[in-house]
Amino acid sequence: MNKKKVVIAISGIILVAIVVALVLFLTVFKKDAYRILKVFEYSGKGNITRKDIGDIEPYSNMVLESGDTVSLDEGAMVLLADEDKYIHLEEGTELVLNATGKSDSSKTTIELKSGAITNDIQNKLSEDSYYEVNTPNSTMSVRGTIFRVEVYEENGIKYTRVSVFEGKVASRLIYKNGDVADKEVTIEKGKEVLIYEDDTTVDYVSPPKDIDYSDLPDSVKELLEKAIEDGRDLDITKEELEKYLSSVVTVTFTYNGKVFGTQTVTRGDKATEPTLAPAATGSWNWDFSKPVNSDTTIEWK
Repeated sequence: MNKKKVVIAISGIILVAIVVALVLFLTVFKKDAYRILKVFEYSGKGNITRKDIGDIEPYSNMVLESGDTVSLDEGAMVLLADEDKYIHLEEGTELVLNATGKSDSSKTTIELKSGAITNDIQNKLSEDSYYEVNTPNSTMSVRGTIFRVEVYEENGIKYTRVSVFEGKVASRLIYKNGDVADKEVTIEKGKEVLIYEDDTTVDYVSPPKDIDYSDLPDSVKELLEKAIEDGRDLDITKEELEKYLSSVVTVTFTYNGKVFGTQTVTRGDKATEPTLAPAATGSWNWDFSKPVNSDTTIEWK
């Protein structure tokens, strides 16, 4: 009888030890779990460059490492960090992904070298976490939002365009000597800024202004449409986005406040200058080499 009690007592002690070990695993080890970094979706032509290894062909569910250089020449690629941070690459994009820390104290810095990315941080970051996108002339930090960053060059001037669709983004300039500006510009949802860098200056083209949705790629508009369907709080409605996604737009020509004529143009194509002019002098206030991306009114001046 005493032996039976001893066996029961030992079994109870073992059971308690197992429960304690399980609790420790779920609370401590899970809390300190390393981050998920991977190629979530991929199709097309791209490359992963890893230190000490070289070039690697990307594939869906490929595990990434901090310091990897990721590029997309053609097609589509989405990166995933921590199960709730999606990075959508556009064609012609190259970035360096630096991601360290634990799941509850993640440190993510993206060095955007070329192209454009749309960042979808679905949950608010913890106080011990940060998420930054750096370009050659600016740095953007967030806690939870959807925003797009594009870098490009025109006529020798480098530009960074930051468009915020949900939440807000804090932006700081990075000067040519590498110093970061003390002044922080907050970009609210529905707004965007354009930053330029010439031979001598780095500055904002203007204060934050309304986003030009007509100038965004269709892939970004479709991503925003999906976000609205998921209940995200954007500054544009699904109906408005669908209008921008329509395959045709209307060009209206006016003279003295009255309609002179209209054209139906496939979105992204160019309007055709009317054969007839409404007056002997003047001209249409439009560059007919410019593509039309939304309903447009052109006046005779």
